[in-house]
Parts: sequence; C-alpha cells; structure tokens
Amino acid sequence: MANFMAVVAAMAALLLGAVPAPAQPPAWSPRPWLHDLAEARAAIDSKYANLEWLLTERQVDLDALFDRARAALGNARSDAEAVAIFNRLVQRIGDGHVNLEWPRPAAAPAAAPVAAPAPAPSPPAPAAESFCRALGYASPSNAAGLAPALAGFARTATIDLLPVGTIPVAGGRAGIMRIPVFDPHGSIVLCDNAVAALAIPLDRPCDEACSNCIITEAYRQLGILMQDRLARFRNAGARVLIVDITGNGGGSEWAEAAARMLSRRPLQSARLGFVRGPHWERQWRQLAERLRTAAAGAGPGDRDRLLAWAAEADAARAEAGRRCPPTGDPACPWLGRGGFATGLVGRARSGSFDGKDWAVHVFNPAQHLYRDGAWDGPVIVLTDQETWSAAEQFAALLQDNGAALILGARTGGSGCGHTWGGTPTRLTNSGATLELPDCVRFRADGSNEVRGVIPDLLLPWRANDGGAFRARMLEAALPEAIERAEALYRQRNSR
Repeated sequence: MANFMAVVAAMAALLLGAVPAPAQPPAWSPRPWLHDLAEARAAIDSKYANLEWLLTERQVDLDALFDRARAALGNARSDAEAVAIFNRLVQRIGDGHVNLEWPRPAAAPAAAPVAAPAPAPSPPAPAAESFCRALGYASPSNAAGLAPALAGFARTATIDLLPVGTIPVAGGRAGIMRIPVFDPHGSIVLCDNAVAALAIPLDRPCDEACSNCIITEAYRQLGILMQDRLARFRNAGARVLIVDITGNGGGSEWAEAAARMLSRRPLQSARLGFVRGPHWERQWRQLAERLRTAAAGAGPGDRDRLLAWAAEADAARAEAGRRCPPTGDPACPWLGRGGFATGLVGRARSGSFDGKDWAVHVFNPAQHLYRDGAWDGPVIVLTDQETWSAAEQFAALLQDNGAALILGARTGGSGCGHTWGGTPTRLTNSGATLELPDCVRFRADGSNEVRGVIPDLLLPWRANDGGAFRARMLEAALPEAIERAEALYRQRNSR
C-alpha cells in the first residue's frame, strides 16, 4: 500500500508540473584518506631505511606526527585539504628522498579554438637539440654557480655542465670548476656531441638501446672533459682547485668516479646499509648469480675472486632475509649491511678492472672513464643547503678520506635514496605513490649521510642569498680555507 501511494504521489507531482530537487553530492568523508594515512605509516614502519635516524637523531615522534595528521584529516573538508595535510607530513619528516607523487588530474576538454592573428614564426630549434630534449637532456639553470661573481674571475673554458676559470689568490691563482649536476642529462651539449659521434639518425624514434648508447657515450665524453679541465689547471700551475657544487641536486654514481679524479691515492667508499626484505633479498641473489655465471667462464685468478664476492652477496642476502625492529639492538640492527656504495669493492685503483665485463657488478666506478689523481693538489669543495644526494656523496667521500676541505653550509640531507626498482607504496584511495629510501651510506665515523655533510669551515650562507653577497663571504674565507686545504693535502700525501 505504501509503495502504491508513493507512485500516486509521484504521478501527481508530474501532472502538477513539480520539478524534483537536484541530487546532492555525497558529503566529503575523510575515511578513505585515513586509510591512506594508515598505509603510509605501515610503509614507514616496515621499509624506510632512515627510520632509526628519524627516531633517534632527528627525534621525531612518529606517533604524535601521525596523530596530528589524523586529527587534521578529521577536520578537513576536501581532497585539496587532505593533499596539503599529507604534504606537510612529508615535509616534517625532513628527508630529501621521502616523496609523495600525486597522480596527475585528467586533462580538461580542449576549448574550441579562437581565431587569432598568427604569431611570427620562431626559428626552429636545431634538430639535434630537439632530439636531445625529447630524451630528457636539458642544461641546468644554475650552470654558472658562484664563480662569475668572484673578484678577478677569468673564464678559461665553458660547457653547460663543467664551466671552469681561475681567480687570483695569494701566491698565484686558484682554479674553479662548477659541477651543477652529476649526470650527463644536465647537458644538451654532451648529448649533441654523443649523437654526432654515434651518427644517430634524428628522423627515427630513439628506443631503449639507442638511449643507452647515447648516455654511455655522454658519460665517456664527460670523463674526458673533466680530465681535460683538471689537466688545464695543473698545467697552468693553479695553487688550489675549488669545486662548486652549491645548488647541485645530485645525479648518479658518476659522483664516485668524479671524486676519484681529485686524489692520486685511492678513496675508500662508504659502507652500505639496506632495508631487510624481499627487495634487497632479490638484489643480492641476482648479484650472486651474475658473479657465479661470470666465474664459470673466467680464468683461475678471476674465478676465485668472483666466487668470493658471490659468497659475500649470499651472506648479504641472508641478512636481508632477517627481520629486525628499529630498537637499536646490536644483535639484530634495523638495517642489513653488505658491501659499499660502490659495490662489493670499496677501494680500487683506476684501471684495476679494465677489460672485465663483470667489473660494474663489483665496483661501479669501473663503468666510467676516469683516472685517479687527474688533479693532484689541494681541493676545496663548496656546498650549501641545496646540495643534495649524489652531490653529498661526492663531498662526503672526499671529506672522509681527507682529500678535500669542505667549505660553505651544511648540505640538504638526502643520503643514499632509492636503488633501482625501489620499494614504492601506492596509496589505495588517492593513488599517490610514497617513495621511501631503501639504502643508507654509512660514513667513516659510522653516521648516516642523510644528516647532511657538515663543512670543515662553515659560512653563514642562506639558500636565498644573492650570488654577489655569497661571493663576498667566500672571498673573505678563502685565505684560511686555502691554508687549511694545503695542510690537509700535505698530511694525506705524507702517509
């Protein structure tokens, strides 16, 4: 009867011309976002390499941090507010390699074109440059660095990735080299040169094999270029070399090869820590398998070395399979340890693995063209709060080996970051991807590189200071810095 009366009422409404009220959108609910928050917390608790650092050195109360985020979500009224809450959470963690990547919104339908006067045609970009930009190569906006603002600076050679020059100092001149990023993708010129050297056709798509050929050649040219720059400084009788990595956001493991060009004595790489779990179990298992395969076709001397390294990889795989809470228990530390930032070998002279196709699996600088001690003299490395990742690796490696004086401000602090494949977590509701570091570089004093590199000689630089102001502070500090760098060089090379 009730259903019948409802039908009658509806028909009456239609006959009388009543218009039904529009359907109201459902009220916004924080519940799906709270589920994402729980997923983010579970990921941090289970696979965040810097968890111990966060809890002990940074002294972040994770329970309180997530409680505040949970309460804020309860008071939120929109997805935009929820996104802002998650972004603040990541910011408060304060790790340069903890990132949230949000899915891109769907593109709005294109509006109907409006007739407008045709603009004057601009000259087309050179074909090779367009080709390289499509592959992700782009010259950095901060290529020049501090050098042009220094009194008496004279540029001696230029390329978008490694501009060099000299400045007057007591007793002669100092060479200054700018490295804005540790990756050939930061140089259109290197890509252009690689494309020309390889005779890559510009009228065809560049597949993965093509792209790999270009980056390999670009790295080769980068090594040649840096060695040439250092030779010029040496031949000109520069008293000291200044390497500017302020504002350098990082790059690749080429940083290890670059650092080794600044010391004639081999450098000892940082020890490697890794998150226990399936990702690193797989990494170490695959490495052991590659080394045993290489050993099967190697001569007696190499076979013994390869099998010994494979056994080290097996031991690291077993460590990755253990489960340890972040309680600081020395019998079961949160992170497993095995090998070095360079692989299973942490120290080797350049050329030690020439002609070995397995070399990159045990000592990754071997994949690059470099020579120990291409510069043999005092070194000063400039850093600031915007020096990150591989640039921090470069500075820390030189500092830990007594091979350079670090001058400037404490670096940003991002440490080892993500290995290939990583362990990303996709949050169910928002579709955002939470990236967490899965490895740690342990410095000579046992500290985690994520704390940032603290200079030997501090300058009160701020990230938003102008170049001229920073240059004046640098000029005032250089006499002491040069004296200390020269003493450091004598000490290192008298051992």
